Amino acid sequence: MLEELKKEVYEANMLLPKYGLVTFTWGNVSGIDREKGLFVIKPSGVDYDKLTPDDMVVMDLEGNRVEGTLNPSSDTKTHLILYNRFPKIGGVVHTHSPWATSWAQAGRDIPCYGTTHADYIYGSVPCARNLNEEELKNYEWNTGVLIADLFEERKLDPMAVPCVLCKNHGPFTWGKDAHEAVHNAVVLEEVAKMAARCEMINPDVKEAPQCLQDKHYLRKHGPGAYYGQGNL
Repeated sequence: MLEELKKEVYEANMLLPKYGLVTFTWGNVSGIDREKGLFVIKPSGVDYDKLTPDDMVVMDLEGNRVEGTLNPSSDTKTHLILYNRFPKIGGVVHTHSPWATSWAQAGRDIPCYGTTHADYIYGSVPCARNLNEEELKNYEWNTGVLIADLFEERKLDPMAVPCVLCKNHGPFTWGKDAHEAVHNAVVLEEVAKMAARCEMINPDVKEAPQCLQDKHYLRKHGPGAYYGQGNL
């Protein structure tokens, strides 16, 4: 079942150690087949060098395991909520990449200080609050709810802001598919690193002018986008 998607999600998971986004098994990638209403996710706690496409676990959008002999990632419920609340996304990534996680542990949004950030993320990377003691009883589920509610409260478009930080925890990213979600995880880590260094060099730094942020984001993602080769 979903053999192509399992292969795609497996390959996306293998990119996490390649790009230095995970230590040990600290991360996971999933991808969804919207037509079938099923998603594929990495199994929990399995070393990356031991993974195969057949190890990927197939889940439905109600949280039931449809196929697979291994337990799905412990973050499966968070992925589930994001797929249900953000209907345009096709892949989700969670890591504990060090620079993005440092901002999460500090409980801070990542301001947009330059064009690298603006090329991919429209505005600051938001940081969600801590879960309270009651919410922690259903930790992974409520993490997803917290993220989705934050985007609703701030009126953020998840396709324009394809990432979030969870306070004292770490980052989640997403995209049109599993590979784009990993791409955005790499971008987030680089942006987090640059922003931290920027503040070290100049503690009084201000965000990039809004007109510059708009120019860089829209030239890649706006209706008149002209970056790259288009359909050539």
